Amino acid sequence: MSVSENYNFKKIERKLSKYLDEDRYQHTLGVMMTSACLAMAHGFEDIAKAQLAGLLHDCAKCIPNDKKLKICKKQNISVSAIEEENPFLLHAKLGVYIAKAKYDVADADVLEAIRYHTTGRAGMSDLEKIVYIADYIEPGRYKAAHLPYIRKIAFENLDLCMYEILKDTLEYLEKSPNNIDLETKEAYLFYKSKIETIYS
Repeated sequence: MSVSENYNFKKIERKLSKYLDEDRYQHTLGVMMTSACLAMAHGFEDIAKAQLAGLLHDCAKCIPNDKKLKICKKQNISVSAIEEENPFLLHAKLGVYIAKAKYDVADADVLEAIRYHTTGRAGMSDLEKIVYIADYIEPGRYKAAHLPYIRKIAFENLDLCMYEILKDTLEYLEKSPNNIDLETKEAYLFYKSKIETIYS
């Protein structure tokens, strides 16, 4: 059964709009749309899964940082030392809990896409890559380096696009090395190896 048969997207959008500020809500709609476009371009079977994951990827983003920490503690969600110092980084893993508890999402693929949309990880599923990339390239984004090129390759090769985004992200985060998640480093090395193998 398709995800779209289980979820009322308009109802979720209305509910979500109450918990996000206007800029974040517009970004979220952009990620949902871009996720669907990438899913179609890459022959992803259930486009609605991409829409749902894109729609809810930032569902915990606007929760105040002190409350993020409190919810994680109450729900036994692990918090790393980096996340303790920078609670804004918790919104992805906390988003998994919010998606389940507040929006009744049970689909494991969708939840994993929400979980890794910020850090990435080695060996991501196509859905995870789609949402990660959509978050980076949606139409409202304009600050990231090399966006025209990255937007182009996003519709051609997901792995190459992951590599390019992760490379640029790590270069940017080198200014604040304490904010670099180990999973992001591992994801970069994974996709770097994949691309070098293909193009060597």
